[in-house]
Amino acid sequence: MTHIYFDHAATTPVHPEVVQAMLPYFTQVFGNASSTHSAGREARAAIHQARESIASFIGCAPPQLLFTSGGTESDNTAIFSTAQTGASKGRHIITSQIEHHAVLHACEHLEQQGYEVTYLPVDQTGRVDVGQLEQSIRPDTICISIMYANNEVGTIQPIHEIGTIARAKGIPFHVDAVQALGHIPIDLHVLPVDMMSFSAHKVQGPKGIGALYLAKQTPLQPMLHGGNQERKRRPGTENNAAVVGFAKALQILAANAYETQQKLEKLRLDMVTRLTELLGTEQVVVNGHAVERLPHILNVSFPGVSTETMLMNLDLEGIAAASGSACTSGSLEVSHVLKAMHLPEEVLKSAVRFSFGEGNTPDEIEIAAEKIATIVRRIRNK
Repeated sequence: MTHIYFDHAATTPVHPEVVQAMLPYFTQVFGNASSTHSAGREARAAIHQARESIASFIGCAPPQLLFTSGGTESDNTAIFSTAQTGASKGRHIITSQIEHHAVLHACEHLEQQGYEVTYLPVDQTGRVDVGQLEQSIRPDTICISIMYANNEVGTIQPIHEIGTIARAKGIPFHVDAVQALGHIPIDLHVLPVDMMSFSAHKVQGPKGIGALYLAKQTPLQPMLHGGNQERKRRPGTENNAAVVGFAKALQILAANAYETQQKLEKLRLDMVTRLTELLGTEQVVVNGHAVERLPHILNVSFPGVSTETMLMNLDLEGIAAASGSACTSGSLEVSHVLKAMHLPEEVLKSAVRFSFGEGNTPDEIEIAAEKIATIVRRIRNK
């Protein structure tokens, strides 16, 4: 049976070199990095080296990087901390309607505690209007949180413009860059961003490890209490192996960045071209921004074929795709991202996300396109 994995936006396979880099930290360099003996010092040195490597990749100083358990913790920490430290100034937060639920649900939780949240709309391509964002700022606005690139449709937001506005008004600016990492060059020496969230498992690193960038002078209210790790900002015994794996994944990415992006862009283009050839331009609707987008995400609708029906048939054919965020794909609800984009009903209810990775091939694109076309024709002919 064919097995084709087109769901890299949900998670990626761990790179073999990452696995090899991690293995010694399970069995040989297993010390607790907080211990003062040689085993502990060796573990601590590995974490320091990994932090320096990751910091270099995203353009920040190593002390500005806080390790977490992943993107959700990074997002939550940034939002809850900013809400607490800024409470004396105000209780107004600005975000967008298409954020990951790690941000949206955190904001909803704060609303229950008396905070006010403005959820900015987006246009039909999934982009926030910078002018509307600026008009939404109030004297009591204490945080702006806008994702770098959307995980469902791949649309990239005007982060530099938003950050410039936030800096001018003295408002902390958080960016969820979990999906953007590795696909958009990130230089935090230049970007006007105060906090940025990352996760390793989107870039062929291990699950369960992420990071939060904190600009200088950005206050942080720890979510956890119990130890002095991470400069007293995030207590808990360090996950040595995962930290090393995260760094190794980015080292591999840095060495092949241009070639990988060109390959992913071509896979995406080939899929759109082939589907259009097989089904016709009227029967294939590509969602998201045509230019300001990630190279590896293709969100496409097949009007007349429901998302659930398509995904079920694809799975039977051995093809893994998604309806949206992996955190909510088990739900039958229509994507909140596509709803916010105000797409036509037939487009909204037939959208499927294909997301490509380093291991995918042109042959897989051809096989998948043929099977998709067969499924669409069979369902529509009924």
